[in-house]
Parts: sequence; C-alpha cells; structure tokens
Amino acid sequence: TDRQKTWSTESKMMWTQDDLLNLLEAMKVNLPQKDLAKYKTSESHLDWEKVAFNSFTGEMLIRKFRTLTELIFDAQDFIKNPYKGKKLKKHPDFPKKPLTPYFRFFIEKRAKYAKLHPEMSNLDLTKILSMKYRGLPEKKKKKYLEDFQKDKETFGHSMSKFREDHPDLVESMAKKGSNVPEKPRTPQQLWYSHEKKAFLKTHADATTKDIKDSLGKQWTQLSDKKRLKWIAKSLEMHKAYEGFIETHPELNMSNEDIVKSTLTKAERHLKDKSDGRPDKPPPNGYSMFCAELMSSMKDVPSTERMVMCSQQWKLLKQNEKDGYQKRCEQRKKEYEVEMNRFLCRLETVLKAESVKKGQEERSRLPDTPKTAQDIWQQSVIGDYLARFKNDRPKAQKAMEATWNTMEKKEKIMWIKKAAEDQKRYERELSEMRSPATIIASGKKMKFDGEPKKPPSNGYQKFSQEMLSNGELNHLPMKERMGEIGGRWQRQPQKEKDRYKKIAEEKQKLYKVELERWLASLSSQERNVYKEYNSQANVLVVRHLFLQNEEDNDDDDDDEEADDKENKSEGSSSSDSSSVETSDSDSD
Repeated sequence: TDRQKTWSTESKMMWTQDDLLNLLEAMKVNLPQKDLAKYKTSESHLDWEKVAFNSFTGEMLIRKFRTLTELIFDAQDFIKNPYKGKKLKKHPDFPKKPLTPYFRFFIEKRAKYAKLHPEMSNLDLTKILSMKYRGLPEKKKKKYLEDFQKDKETFGHSMSKFREDHPDLVESMAKKGSNVPEKPRTPQQLWYSHEKKAFLKTHADATTKDIKDSLGKQWTQLSDKKRLKWIAKSLEMHKAYEGFIETHPELNMSNEDIVKSTLTKAERHLKDKSDGRPDKPPPNGYSMFCAELMSSMKDVPSTERMVMCSQQWKLLKQNEKDGYQKRCEQRKKEYEVEMNRFLCRLETVLKAESVKKGQEERSRLPDTPKTAQDIWQQSVIGDYLARFKNDRPKAQKAMEATWNTMEKKEKIMWIKKAAEDQKRYERELSEMRSPATIIASGKKMKFDGEPKKPPSNGYQKFSQEMLSNGELNHLPMKERMGEIGGRWQRQPQKEKDRYKKIAEEKQKLYKVELERWLASLSSQERNVYKEYNSQANVLVVRHLFLQNEEDNDDDDDDEEADDKENKSEGSSSSDSSSVETSDSDSD
C-alpha cells in the first residue's frame, strides 16, 4: 500500500541534526502568534502538511514508531558506552549503599503493622513507624546503628575494590566532576546547609521536617553581621563561577546554567550599606511621597498600598507636589556627591589591597640567591666595620677593592658557596611550583617562555575568533557566550570542518614549538615541567575522590532524613512497592 511504501522510504532515511532543527523551525512558524494553549492542544491543531519540508511529508513527521536501523544505532552506542549516565551507580558492579538505621527498622516492622492495621494507607503506616522509631529507647536503636556501621565498613571495602577494578570509570567521573565548579548558592542556602549538618550531629534521627521546623525562622532572626558573613561567601562563589565560565567559552553554557545573582534585593541593600554605598534616591517626587507614606503603612497589604498612595497623591495641592519634586532633585545632588566620595574611597581600598597582595606574593618567594662576593662580604663585614669605626660606606668601598684584587684560587670557596645557594633557590622555587600547590589554588602553573596552547578543537577556535574580533563587545560576557554558542550551531558543516582543520594545524605547530622550548630548558627545569604534567591529573583525581568519599559519609544522615520526608509526602501505593521504593531510595 501507499502507507507501507512511505514507511519503507522513511526507514531508509536518517534524521540529521539540521533536519531536526528545520523541523522545529517549521513547527514554530506554523504556531499562532499568541500561543497560550496547552502544548497537546497546539500540537493537535498543527497542519503537518504545512510543516513538511524537503523530502519529509507530514505523515513522516508524526510517525509513532521507530525503525530497526534507528534501534541498531542506539544499541551500538549503548554497547560502546554502557554506563555513561549521570550516576556512576548505574554500573552493575557498583556496591550497594548500606540501609540507614531507620530503614532497617522500617523494613523489619512494616509487614507486621500492615497486618495489624489493614485499613491504613502506606502514608499512615509510614507516619506511625516514624513515630515508633523516634520513641525507641537508645538501647534498641543501638542494634540498628551497629548493623549500619558494619555494612558501612563493608561498603567502604567494596568501593575500594570497585575503584581498582574500574579505574577508567573512576577517572571519567573525576574528570567530569572537575569540569564545572558548583553553581553558586544563595546566602540562605549556604547557611542552611551549614546549620543542617550541625543539627544532625546532635539530632541524628531528625527528619527533613524536623530540620525545617527548627531552622526555618532562624535565618530571618540572624543579626546583620552574621548574615553579611554568608552574603560574602555567596558572592565569592558567584565570582569564581563567573570567572570559570568566562575562561571556558567552549562549554557553551546555557542561560539556565549561568546564575544572574544569588542575592535578594534586601541582601544586596544590606551589603551596599555595609560597604558604605549611599542609598539611591527616588526617581521623582511621587516616588518619594510613596516611600515616605509606605513606611507608616506596614500593616496594610502590599496590594492596597500603591492604591492608597495614588489616592493620597491626588489629594495634594500642586505646590505640595512641587515641594516633593524639589526635595527629590536636592536628594539626587546629594547622592551624586556621596557616591563620588564612596567611589574614591573604594578606589583607595582596592589599591591598598592590590599593594598588600603584591607584597604577600613577594614575601612568599624564596630569598634571592647571593653572589660569591656577597657571601664573602657578609663573612668579613664585622672586621671592616671595626677597622673603619662603623663607617659603612668606607667599609663597603674597602671590601670591593679587596675583592677585585683577590686571586681566583682565593675566590673558589665563595664561588662554590654561591653555587650551593643558587641550587637552594631553585629547589625552593620548584617546591613552590609543585602540582599540589597549583591544584589547591585552582590555577595552572605558568613557565617562562612556554608556548601558548592553541584551541584543541574547531569550536574553541571559532569562540576565540569571535571573542577577539570585538564584534560582540557590546554584549555582557554571559550573553556574548550564549550568542557564540548559537552562531556555532547555525554554522554549516563545511565551516565547522574548516575551523576543525585550522585547530589541528595549530596543534601540530604547537607541538613543534613545545619540543623546541623543552630543548632550550636546563635538565632541572625540564624535570620540574615534566613532573608537573605527569602528576597534576593524578592529584586532581585523588583530591576529588577523597572529597567525594567525605561527601558520601555526610550524605548518610541526609538520605535518612530525605527518605523519611519522601515517605511522608509520597502518594499511596501497594504494600510491596512501598518497601521496594524505600529500599531503592536508601540505596
């Protein structure tokens, strides 16, 4: 039949990325301008024959089956990357996490209580068992806790074995985790996370609800000084995250990934106030009138305040309105003066911080190596000062004259000491440049004269070109990167291949220059460079795994609390499925 012929033709065609983009664009064009209906409704009203493009008919666009060819491609991809999901736990050999003390109690008692109370829903049973567990004496709870600790030790050994058996998966997980830093959190989120851990140390059996009830109102009652501490931490996270994104345009972060701000309006105002930034004046007389009036209307609902302000403003005489406008203009002039003072003060502070930072960096450097003459002079300066009655300039001239007339064999001892001091300097400098120090600071070590590494792929080369030509300089960095990502997606394959070829040629040239640079180094400098490159990645992986292991330990209590909350808020299901869900959640 015609339908069978259509399906047969379609099964031979593969959808490319351009085809999919064309399909979505055609659908978008055929949607109504004011599309306010549910997506299912809009989809049902689409005229698919108008959406059709190229060799794809309307019927081909809405088919509800998959061809065998498509399934084979997916199967091949899965065989090559069977465990490429977001969680490493999907690997069948990944050890099972131990059940928390509460869930051991829950699984043990649930069947019994279900028989005693068949009329109860799963939700009610969960609530009763949660209350029963909290009411258990410490002696009985100890049994469940001991079993949990034993299984936790076994889990630790199993994890060590898993790392040994699957180093490739472990490394890929570490690399993936090291790509993008944690998204910045709000001051309240940072505070809550800190307080939650402290609360769980003293209330190990607390549920998420208990924690929320205990900590819920404390944030609003914090003093400004304490709140500013968390505001500063949040801003630091945000600054580090933005800096990472700006230096990695190849990641093509979406707007959802880029966090605009972590502070509320009130928190921003508090931070500005603590920095000495003056309050911005109202834009006009009416706004000033409303601001003053609203300060006495705290008990009035916010929706009604503006209505009342508008009504009161209309009742004012023109000369009264003009008075507010004059006061507003005067306040703006005062604000400009105060703002200039603030900016001058800020510039002074930033300059002082920059100088201090430079001094600290210099103080961390090892002492400059001394020359043979310096070492000799240091050993004899006491005698010369005594001879010239502490007249330092005369003593200095006499020492220089003596050094210049000394024979080479007399200088050999001091030359050797100078060589030893040079080695000391190089050793201390290489220790400062060790991979562990670089990794801890999060910065790549720079070597003098080292060739700059070029873009490693076509997209990086394209991004570099777009950022350097100044075409998008009018956009903020976040929007600039989003625009670059969009333009790359719209590039024809031919252009992408061209950029790829340029990147490959640059890489070849870089390798030649790198070899030439390495040949120009001393053996000691070359060893430092090779040591850095060979050990840096290993240290990153080790550091991330230690951190991951600590996080897993901290998460045990968190999971118990979260699981209880999920049970309390989850919908009713069959008895057996409830136990299975509990088990899998705790895993």
